[in-house]
Amino acid sequence: MELLCFEALLEEAGLVHGASAVFVVKNGNGTACVMADFSATFLTSYDTRSGPQNISFDLPPGAEVSNSSSCGKENASDPSLMITFGRGHMLTLTFTRNATRYKVQLMRFAYNLSDTDIFPNSSSTGVKTVESVTDIKADINKTYRCVSDTRVHMGSVTVTLRNTAIQAYLSGSNFSREETRCEQDLPTPATPTAPPRPSPTPAPASPTVFRYSVNGTNGTCLLVSMGLQLNVTYRTVDNKTVTREFNVNPENTTFGGSCSATLATLELSDRNLLLLLQFSMNESSSQVFLQGVQLNLTLPDAKDRSFTATNSSLRALQATAGNSYKCNAEQRLQVTSTFSLNMFRVWVQAFRVDGGKFGPVEECQLDENSMLIPIAVGGALAGLVLIVLIAYLIGRKRSHAGYQTI
Repeated sequence: MELLCFEALLEEAGLVHGASAVFVVKNGNGTACVMADFSATFLTSYDTRSGPQNISFDLPPGAEVSNSSSCGKENASDPSLMITFGRGHMLTLTFTRNATRYKVQLMRFAYNLSDTDIFPNSSSTGVKTVESVTDIKADINKTYRCVSDTRVHMGSVTVTLRNTAIQAYLSGSNFSREETRCEQDLPTPATPTAPPRPSPTPAPASPTVFRYSVNGTNGTCLLVSMGLQLNVTYRTVDNKTVTREFNVNPENTTFGGSCSATLATLELSDRNLLLLLQFSMNESSSQVFLQGVQLNLTLPDAKDRSFTATNSSLRALQATAGNSYKCNAEQRLQVTSTFSLNMFRVWVQAFRVDGGKFGPVEECQLDENSMLIPIAVGGALAGLVLIVLIAYLIGRKRSHAGYQTI
């Protein structure tokens, strides 16, 4: 097996990510069967002695094609590209085909928690493996091309491929000039021209409330029912600073997540969005709370189209383990200076979820305060009625006293 790996220039626009590289798998005769050219960023979380930690790292320039990569055998095995880097990390793409199309049938990532350069202070060691099917597919004898970000969610790991070119079952020694473009790169269908909107842009209606769940090896570890709205501030291509709100639409969103002993993660994604909500449990106090929020959002009119925001030191939506947190009032969680998360009709429970149902409710302070208002008004009205009644009785008594016989 031979390796051809050429470093490309770092991306100059947007955030700086790992260098792109060309990976080639050849058979015993030296004929290329798989070629791939992309840069990749990995996002995951891991446990440390001080609690869960988010980490993001790039596929480094020194990544290599493993000798275990294969062109496959007819009716026996499928081609596979295995890319190794660091201290025991491996990204694997396995291909399949039919008469007209080929695809990356499975993407697998094995990462070594003992690598202290990437996972400092990890409380776990050894290799962990995650995998997922993908939507990466193209016509036979054509190159799969995707300039837009391509995200693949593999359990607790999300990998983002950028400026991607992949071709399997090659008929020549290089990428085909004919391409199958990814859905993200295709032009949006034209819509009738609408009259200019007034400025500022009106806020969208309240988002749809939806129930999400995350299951682990021991059953459901996270229940979340709420409507979600993103409030982001960014600079547009014409250099204006704007603040806009975007609703998370459950109909266009896929969800998943992961569970561990002290960390439960809900992951929401669509073609332009990746939103992570991470709930943590303090074992000493048995308190459960929203600790981390991460947002990756593509903004077509932004100067930097890739908007990112993260905060892993929050303490929101708090309840005792085994209980659920409920709040009918709208809540705004300030994640960073440029991003806040608006939550509507919140009902959540992380850990100790019995039978996939919400446990005893702990009401939020906002709801308790809203209940105090009618109670206070009712008490004031009752007091006013009592005062009027006493005044009436005193007045009536004096009236009768004026007619006594002398």
